[in-house]
Amino acid sequence: MGKPIEGRTTAASEDGIVVFLIGMRINSFTALRSWVPVARAMGPMLRELSREKGSGLLGHRFLLGFPRVFHVVQYWDSKDKLLAYASAPDRAHRPAWAAFNRRLREGKGEVGFWHETYVVPAGSYESVYVNMPEFGLGAATGVVPVGRRGDRAAERLGVK
Repeated sequence: MGKPIEGRTTAASEDGIVVFLIGMRINSFTALRSWVPVARAMGPMLRELSREKGSGLLGHRFLLGFPRVFHVVQYWDSKDKLLAYASAPDRAHRPAWAAFNRRLREGKGEVGFWHETYVVPAGSYESVYVNMPEFGLGAATGVVPVGRRGDRAAERLGVK
């Protein structure tokens, strides 16, 4: 995290976005062989995506739901790019997904997994950050002063 930006800012993006939430839950702390590889799999995929301009990944943030739940919030510029990455045979996701499914079958419920995808059209989201470093969608797309997009949430959402 960087230095806080004084005052009120909002995400600079005005385009549609895709929010992808993905995570795991440790159901048995002693089953290291089941959940440690799952926990380690996300980093290489995010590094691969971050290195490639045009991958579609705008930004991400790791979150901890102490003590059992770990998840990642990802911001994408399109669902097509997210789906293309997920199904590409030459990218890190496919082998990680195959390995995870093998462990899931062998682990008998020792680790849980979930994901949710939200396709958010332009004008259907808003954000405000007060005395915060760039964070969330603002970290993924940059921030601008709130006044540029409207002082109230309703204005930023296009409600008059």
